[in-house]
Amino acid sequence: MDPSSNLLLSYLANNLPILLVSSFVIGSLLGSFLNVVIHRVPLMLERQWKTDCQELLEQNTNSSSQEKYNLCTPRSHCPSCNHQVKAIENVPIISYLFLRGKCSNCGIKISLQYPLVELFTAILTTFVVWKFGISLQSLGAVALTWYLIALSGIDIKTQLLPDNMTLPLLWLGIILNIFSTYTDLTSSILGAIFGYLALWLVFHLFKLVTGKEGMGYGDFKLLAALGAWLGWQSLPLIILLSSAVGAIIGLTMIATKLQERSAPIPFGPYLAVAGWIVMLYGNQLMGFYLTTTT
Repeated sequence: MDPSSNLLLSYLANNLPILLVSSFVIGSLLGSFLNVVIHRVPLMLERQWKTDCQELLEQNTNSSSQEKYNLCTPRSHCPSCNHQVKAIENVPIISYLFLRGKCSNCGIKISLQYPLVELFTAILTTFVVWKFGISLQSLGAVALTWYLIALSGIDIKTQLLPDNMTLPLLWLGIILNIFSTYTDLTSSILGAIFGYLALWLVFHLFKLVTGKEGMGYGDFKLLAALGAWLGWQSLPLIILLSSAVGAIIGLTMIATKLQERSAPIPFGPYLAVAGWIVMLYGNQLMGFYLTTTT
């Protein structure tokens, strides 16, 4: 590593306030990008599906005439008046407050999702860095945190957990655990296998009994990814926590009429919350459970 990089890391490691402030700023900037991911990835998938269907049906399509659309193009703009968002209007959290939550051109309200995701990402990033310090564990945990926020946002909005996000997350967990970052490699691979099979079996048993599909295949892949990161030993705790959180929030939303009883509830965010908690405090939770049951 470059000597200047070593010096910077050493400085940050010995100056916790500066490290945490830097983490908060970086987290808020990544939160702004995650808003783009949450909004655009489902649209990118939809465009790709339409193109694939047209090719399958042998319809003439002129792909070159279609507007280029990805995470970078076109530039962010107001959906109402197409006003391009200037750099000064895109400062995480601050710009939303300065603009009073409205487009500077047409005055339409900006979704509260944007500052909330930025703030949430900044807080969680700071907490993870405080927990793990400057280490490979911290770098991986921050990446997993960002991934889980994006996947949760997409699942809440569209009830999709895209393969082009869950599968790379799974492989990243296995790669990190080659170095035993969170668990040993064998536990990581078994975690991916058992994570997928656990919800796959629940899905088919539920379908056999009720004739209905209780969850999507994206949930299987997300739990497999969490198993790859944290090992097969973490799976029972993740499933237990996610089920408990899902039941509490689901029943609360139904009771307060924020959610119709018959409306499907995305399970991905609950898996994400449970996986994040287990990543940080899995050993302590398991120790507490074993202490109270013996």
